[in-house]
Amino acid sequence: MVELSYQLYSSRAFPPLAETLRMLADLGYKQVEGYGGVYENLPGLAKALADIGLTMPTGHFGLDMLENEPTKVFDIIEAAGMKAIYCPHVVAEARPGDAAGWRAFGARVEAAGARFQATGLTFGWHNHDFEFVALPDGSLPIDHIFAGGAGLSWEADLAWIERAGAKVSDGIARHGSRISSVHIKDIATPGTCLDEDGWADVGHGVMDWPGLMAALKQTPAQYFIMEHDKPSDHARFARRSFDTISNL
Repeated sequence: MVELSYQLYSSRAFPPLAETLRMLADLGYKQVEGYGGVYENLPGLAKALADIGLTMPTGHFGLDMLENEPTKVFDIIEAAGMKAIYCPHVVAEARPGDAAGWRAFGARVEAAGARFQATGLTFGWHNHDFEFVALPDGSLPIDHIFAGGAGLSWEADLAWIERAGAKVSDGIARHGSRISSVHIKDIATPGTCLDEDGWADVGHGVMDWPGLMAALKQTPAQYFIMEHDKPSDHARFARRSFDTISNL
């Protein structure tokens, strides 16, 4: 069985952090993934992880911070003991509109991560849905991001690919060799879980996780990270999702 991680963004509405970490450890999680909201008190974060027995091998960092505050990023990486970091998003108004623009964006992201890769860290891009929505010429932004950023790793969020209407299997087939990390999340049956923005606990939605996990185990993926963008009960989500993937 792979070691399972948990994106702490899933529990942002359920403070305090220390109680979330204890809950996750009690369920059997060994790892967590960081994001901006948990980086404010680094000594406290490091102590909580050590006391509870969790590690934080991966983290998310915005492009602006990567480009303009690299010292701060390195401080967070050191405090948390991270081994892989990912740039997770670009706001709609900053997204290119054509293939050349996305290739240039990929090169920009790769350049922002170069100083981190130089220290031995894995660095890459985390997708949402827009990278898998076809441009006017029929091509996909994700292909151009990776063409422009030839050295980028990929944290693959497969449920966002599904939500974009693209084929997850095609994404894995084309770029599976780049996958170092995976966000494991599920999509609810249409018309259900409306209070949770249509997301579901892993194994309780429409995603074929037995098949997907089998495919992912043929890639270089090292980190398997549970995520739910808006759970109404984070403990329920964490428990049921852990149980699903642990049995595959």
